[in-house]
Amino acid sequence: MGFLLGSQTPIMRRSVDLAGESLTTLPTVLLAAEATTTGELAPYILVAVLLSLVTIYLASQLLGEFASRLGFPSVLGELVGGVVIGGSLLGLLVFPEGEGGAVSHLMELLQWTTGLGQEAISLIFSTETEVIDVLSEIGVVILLFEIGLESDLQELIRVGPQAASVAVIGVLVPFVTGTAGLVYLFGVPVVPAIFAGAALTATSIGITARVLAELQKLSSPEGQIIIGAAVLDDILGIIILAVVASLARTGEVQILEVGRIILSAVIFLVGAIILGRILSPGLVSLMKRMKTRGSPLIPALVVAFALGYVGQVIGLEAILGTFAAGLILAKTDLQRELEEQIRPIADLFVPIFFVCVGAKTNLSVFDPSLPANREGMIIAAFLIVVAIVGKIAAGLGVFGRPGLDRYAVGVGMIPRGEVGLVFAGVGAASGVLSDALNTSIILMVIVTTFVSPLWLRSVLNRPSTTQDSEPSVPSVSSPEP
Repeated sequence: MGFLLGSQTPIMRRSVDLAGESLTTLPTVLLAAEATTTGELAPYILVAVLLSLVTIYLASQLLGEFASRLGFPSVLGELVGGVVIGGSLLGLLVFPEGEGGAVSHLMELLQWTTGLGQEAISLIFSTETEVIDVLSEIGVVILLFEIGLESDLQELIRVGPQAASVAVIGVLVPFVTGTAGLVYLFGVPVVPAIFAGAALTATSIGITARVLAELQKLSSPEGQIIIGAAVLDDILGIIILAVVASLARTGEVQILEVGRIILSAVIFLVGAIILGRILSPGLVSLMKRMKTRGSPLIPALVVAFALGYVGQVIGLEAILGTFAAGLILAKTDLQRELEEQIRPIADLFVPIFFVCVGAKTNLSVFDPSLPANREGMIIAAFLIVVAIVGKIAAGLGVFGRPGLDRYAVGVGMIPRGEVGLVFAGVGAASGVLSDALNTSIILMVIVTTFVSPLWLRSVLNRPSTTQDSEPSVPSVSSPEP
């Protein structure tokens, strides 16, 4: 989700700040005595980003390959690779907001090899992490565009009621159960309990979609229901976040803001798909006539990014716009060609997203020597059970689809990923969450994120898993799986 971008200082703002200074008059304190007086930090920022990308790609390739050879999803290897190079272990890829005083050894290497001063390194470090964060968000945006291309709009519409059922149950059951349990079992105040319950509603569409794609299950009925439900979960998550954020800020829910978000989501998704299907024949015809290098992928990405921009500025998410763009182009003559052309782009950017999710994992919350951690681990055990049972219950709530693997649908909705961390981050920033409750939410996110890829793969690889095809006319007497 694009929440992560919203909490960062825009890169363009930093660039404008630097551009406003004359390169020859930038304070010389930024540089060591050996450095020239030009004060030009841009090349050092570039090499810092390149150094981080080298580390990210090595971690994703090595750990992804290792996971694949052991029969695990490669995305699990990328997540573990992020943890290994993150601030909790090697300290190579560090994000200031995630690890507090953790030191980036890559920045130490840069300082040692360039002779830059500490202030210069601090500025480079801050800008470099912002760049990596943006590249990570571009990765998930492209991933959702690729998923849209591989999805069947007609199948999504066909499974729409089931996807809506999964999404609603998967939001209500964890939210109500988690909030009530924290209040009555652990004595947590109502507002912090609501924040923690809201974090339980999230679903990370990127992690599940990657596993489904690796197993070639995206187009299966189970895969389409999971994707549809995860998209609806994203929308519901935005609404819930708006509600709990206003509750923490003002003590009351702003009904008009919630209504605006709901109306915007419906108009945007339905309008984008309808308008896209009307305009897509002319757009495809134009793409086919283009002779420039990069066609038809570049024009398709222009459409996807434009819809992503619209989705973000109206208070939704950029990934919803790019997903809608993929759906629009999925039923055109260019679908196969676009799928082939987007794959290397996805291979370039998507691993950055998963490695960054792993790198932001703070393993210090597992340290039982800290009192807040001990209390948090007890609450976390409760939240983990609610998080898993609530989503599995959502899968079992699918109706009217004989032969469907409801268990696989529920497991596919379990990972919280970066979405759950956003809820924890907003709650911690507002001062609502105690250290113990914030620790418990982070533990819940870590466990569900790392367990679900393995679990989903084992469920979908069962011999009893249903085929991708389904009966065209469901029979009432058909046996349940």
